[in-house]
Amino acid sequence: MLTILFDGIAYGMLLFILAVGLSVTMGLMNFINLAHGAFAMLGGYLTVALMQHMGLPFLACLPIAFGAAALVGAVLERTLYRPMYKKPHLDQVLFSIGLTFMAVAATDYFMGSQQQIIQLPEWLRGRTEWFDGALGMGHYRLFIIAICAALTVGLQFILSRTRFGSRLRASVDDPRVAASLGINVNLVFAATFAVGSGLAGLGGALGAEVLGLDPSFPLKFLVYFLIVVAVGGTSSITGPLLAALLLGIADVAGKYYIPKLGGFIVYTLMIAILIWRPHGLFSRLGGGK
Repeated sequence: MLTILFDGIAYGMLLFILAVGLSVTMGLMNFINLAHGAFAMLGGYLTVALMQHMGLPFLACLPIAFGAAALVGAVLERTLYRPMYKKPHLDQVLFSIGLTFMAVAATDYFMGSQQQIIQLPEWLRGRTEWFDGALGMGHYRLFIIAICAALTVGLQFILSRTRFGSRLRASVDDPRVAASLGINVNLVFAATFAVGSGLAGLGGALGAEVLGLDPSFPLKFLVYFLIVVAVGGTSSITGPLLAALLLGIADVAGKYYIPKLGGFIVYTLMIAILIWRPHGLFSRLGGGK
């Protein structure tokens, strides 16, 4: 039971890092980006390529995956996404899901449809048993929890305690007033989008070994990203984090105890929560833009 709980927490933390960028763009920027998983796939494939063809160590690939996904996100935000900010949400959905299918097709063409394998360092492959085997802690999952916890604290601090966080909230609330106060709204949005894309790329690099990596990755996990955002709400970082942990634990426990039901338990839980709290389990009433 303790092992299932530990694995569920690790899975949930990974889902949070993958989904938090989508939560920021939907909640703070009021933009629906269903191509978010494509940035995660980019980070995963880049990590595989760097390790297999250039011999870079796994830890060195993680910041590169973040930086590459952030750079691509910044370029696409400036060239493709920015004109869509004021469009209706249906237009945003069709536009971003189209980009997702393009990314899936391009990846399948250039990289092939086979599952990619990442060789983790030896020190991340082990497992430690506690309490006479009642708690088995995989070293890599413990590493994921530590990385994601540090990123969560950093994100919460940036959004709530820094000048950039204040400028972002001001830009979202009223872009015209923010611009009149000297805030470069376009730059703030570009930086926010880039960081969200970079976090997705980092999550893709971290999750390639746990979740599996193939060209269908953005479509396979898109529903999970949306569940995290919908259940957690978009008014804070805490909501998606707790929602991701709840999803991770429920998914791991359900697949362990009732494997034949697959994701049925997760979807049932999501529907029940959204009937009870339509704006998200951890949102303020009426919250979520």
